[in-house]
Amino acid sequence: MKDLDSAGLDCLAALADERSFERAAQRLSITQSAISQRLRSLEAQVGQLLVVRSRPLRLTEPGKVLLRFARQLQALRTDVARELGAQVAPNERIAIAINADSLATWVLPALDPVVQAGLREGYGLELVVDDQDFTHDWLRQGEVLGCVSTVSQALRGCLVRPLGVMRYVAVASPEFLQRQLPEGLNEANFASTPFLVFNRKDDSQVQWVAKAFQVQSPRLQERYVPSSEAYVRAVCMGWGVGVAPELQVRPLLQSGALVALRPELSVDVTLYWHQWKLVSDLAPAPARVALLDQIGQALARGARAALK
Repeated sequence: MKDLDSAGLDCLAALADERSFERAAQRLSITQSAISQRLRSLEAQVGQLLVVRSRPLRLTEPGKVLLRFARQLQALRTDVARELGAQVAPNERIAIAINADSLATWVLPALDPVVQAGLREGYGLELVVDDQDFTHDWLRQGEVLGCVSTVSQALRGCLVRPLGVMRYVAVASPEFLQRQLPEGLNEANFASTPFLVFNRKDDSQVQWVAKAFQVQSPRLQERYVPSSEAYVRAVCMGWGVGVAPELQVRPLLQSGALVALRPELSVDVTLYWHQWKLVSDLAPAPARVALLDQIGQALARGARAALK
């Protein structure tokens, strides 16, 4: 297999992002007929079905393999255009997956220099949000070129570097403690106490209770608040006990708006940055640092400043 059609690969990437032929066509400023024709040509070239034409559409396993290649090709194309001082193609963007708590705390300041450079040079940065235990799946499936994850093992063809440790602590509002837990949280009442949970992938509350009271797989009264910022606000409003990043709630603990439960106890989550290895024979030497490498370096600097 050689000389894969780059226009067809761009169509595949647009379909993966937009999940419909209509929106993919709008994104690439071509007709739906052109999208279909280029996709059929690419499928004929590789001899396999790449997209299941459902609502929403989804990629087949061969489609995910080609999607990884399409993402890497787009990133290389962006790097070469930047190196040559040429205009970056419209809608060109680098997608990375970030966990919500990192996004709510240290990631935006870390990435700001990269984003500001992108505004000047014409490329974009797309942030995909998922639980830190699941961002790695986005990388494996070719949806993103890099991710912040709890997984320490690199995929084949990827680089990994440790970022640091996010420390999670149990907190509640003074009013909630006075009303619901006048004797404090203990072995007798934790099962009847409302705990706020980010989503059904989030198990930090279970981990904290298991450590605090030496119980396996504790069952909790869970109340879901699927936003990092709203989660902390709900804890402040007295909706229940939360297990949140110490970095995020530190000012609220200092002001007395929140109280730490068992402050000596925490759930420590080690984070890693993963990215695909991108090597181009086209970039002039000495080439500037590749964009994906710049993103990884920026996250590493931000993590060193913010995390343990």
